[in-house]
Amino acid sequence: MKKENSDKDKLIEVEGKYSSQNIKRSVLKKQIIEIFYKEGTKTIAELRDLCNNSIPTLTAIMGELTQDKWTKKIGIADSKSGRRPAIYGINPTKGHFVSIRLSRRRTMILIYDMLNQPVSALLELKDGIDTSENILQIIKQEVLILLKEVGLSSKQILGYGITIPGLINMREGMSYSYPLLAQRPLLEIFGDLFEKPIIVEHDTKAMAIGELWFGLAKNKFNSLFVNVGSGIGLGQIINGDIYRGHTGYSGEFGHIQMDPDGELCYCGRIGCLETLASGTALVKKAKEEISKGKGTKITAMVNGNINNIKLGIIIAAAHEGDQFSIELLEMAGEHLAKAISILIHLYNPESIIIGGEMADAKQILIGLIRQKLKKYTMPFLKKETKIQFSGLKESAGLMGVLPVIMGKVLSIYFDETN
Repeated sequence: MKKENSDKDKLIEVEGKYSSQNIKRSVLKKQIIEIFYKEGTKTIAELRDLCNNSIPTLTAIMGELTQDKWTKKIGIADSKSGRRPAIYGINPTKGHFVSIRLSRRRTMILIYDMLNQPVSALLELKDGIDTSENILQIIKQEVLILLKEVGLSSKQILGYGITIPGLINMREGMSYSYPLLAQRPLLEIFGDLFEKPIIVEHDTKAMAIGELWFGLAKNKFNSLFVNVGSGIGLGQIINGDIYRGHTGYSGEFGHIQMDPDGELCYCGRIGCLETLASGTALVKKAKEEISKGKGTKITAMVNGNINNIKLGIIIAAAHEGDQFSIELLEMAGEHLAKAISILIHLYNPESIIIGGEMADAKQILIGLIRQKLKKYTMPFLKKETKIQFSGLKESAGLMGVLPVIMGKVLSIYFDETN
């Protein structure tokens, strides 16, 4: 039977209570926690300037937040004269978040504290949406095992952040790419699975959020994130925020046509960028050539079983000097450069960040892409755009959901209407 628990009910299970506050105090508490989350530790005097409230009011509020374990005293600040003020910040053990990256052929799970620090090892499953009809139940069981391993209970989890690929109508909250997720709104599916506050985000957009908060796009207002893994997606940061489009479908960069006489893409169109430069395309090409007798280190790395070839193995072989693998990556780099030139002409961004699995090929591709952009891009436009490879790599998406689920949890807990 379906449980009719509201998000607030789910948080009651975490907290054991729901403290009703008047509008002003609730809004102020939420504002203070958001300041700590975005900017780090502060003294009460610093909070006074940021919140435009009196020292006595803020002292009382900080007392309540500390008593409820949302915040804690971190230390004592230096002072030129008088009493040294206390420094406050978020209490990282107040609660935890589970971040889940659900992909077509694999799943990644990681548990974080309130300060975005991992408290578990990264768990990688070899099952995904396309490979197992029971993937949701598998994820639930693996999360419970992971929690037990790190000594946490379900009650200590404040919320879940989940990323999925494909077409997501954000207005309806529906996925239209995978039958397994297309029966009901995504928040219902995952809310019933975990019975906690949930956010579901498109995988590439989550990675762009991760770069915006924690990576190379931090403090930038107009940047683009190109996710190159099994597929190719685009996250657009415009005026400091994620652009989603009319219904949330923006960023299907991998399905722009690059070769009108090319191969059939799984989307049903011909010659998409994904058929030329994605991990799936490179793996397909590698399998074809090796089956014809092509000599390469890849063969030994997969013990002769070409079905085990992955993009990561191609990149690893290239780093070991395998000429065939280098040629495959350079072929992808050529097509990526041509496609990126289109983005530069359309957006005139501050930076374009290449992430996902392909970020591990930085040493091989960065020079090639920059060189090819000279060929495909107007000089004045190219000059203003920095091409970078993500340092967060695949963890960008896992981290990108954290500020979103944190915001949702704070909105529920400090709901001023209750």
